[in-house]
Formats: sequence, structure tokens, C-alpha cells
Amino acid sequence: QVQLVESGGGLVQAGGSLRLSCAASGRTFSSYAMGWFRQAPGKEREFVAARGLSGASTAYADSVKGRFTISRDNAKNTAYLQMNSLKPEDTAVYYCAAQYLGGASRMEGAYDYWGQGTQVTVSS
Repeated sequence: QVQLVESGGGLVQAGGSLRLSCAASGRTFSSYAMGWFRQAPGKEREFVAARGLSGASTAYADSVKGRFTISRDNAKNTAYLQMNSLKPEDTAVYYCAAQYLGGASRMEGAYDYWGQGTQVTVSS
């Protein structure tokens, strides 16, 4: 069982940066691939970024490529999403997710555990 807790969301002006954190419980964090998804008001949840077990494999949505970076620190049981050059259309609730022995999947159904989400609001 893994519990995920996101933090780091907030209100930022367009062009600014935020770093989201996803703290995982348990001693097997290194066995989980991590992903970030987001859901804007009135829209379906969508894939943002994912990082595989070793970190060698990553995947990004086209809309965030070059602006967002996913990383992980296995010693701290934490995954991160560094978000730069934020745009108003990045406004959403951001969720982290964990996939046991998985890869950098873009599919929601591939993930076994989800956090409760953290709100990111980008003002114009």
C-alpha cells in the first residue's frame, strides 16, 4: 500500500514557476513509476508527465514539454514536478500517481495509487 500526498500548489502569475512535491509512504518507493496528471474545471483529467523506475524513461504531454520537468528522489520517497513559464491554461488540480514496477505511462488506468490533488492557479 502506498499513500501519496501532494503539496506545493498555489497562485502564481503567468510566466512564473512552481514546484509540486509528491511524498509517498512506505519503504518501496523505488519500485514505483511516478506520474503527474491534472484536471481543469469542466474538463477530463489529462496526463502531464511520467518517470519510470530508473529515471531513464520519461514522458511529457506536448502542452508542457520544455516547460515542466518530472524528477524523483528515492532517498526522500518524493517525486517532483517543476513547472516553469506557467500559463493560465495550466490552471488545474494536479494529481500524482504511482505505478508498481511500471514505466513512464500516459494512461490513467496503469496507475495503482493516487494522491488527493493540489490546486495550481495561474493568473494572466
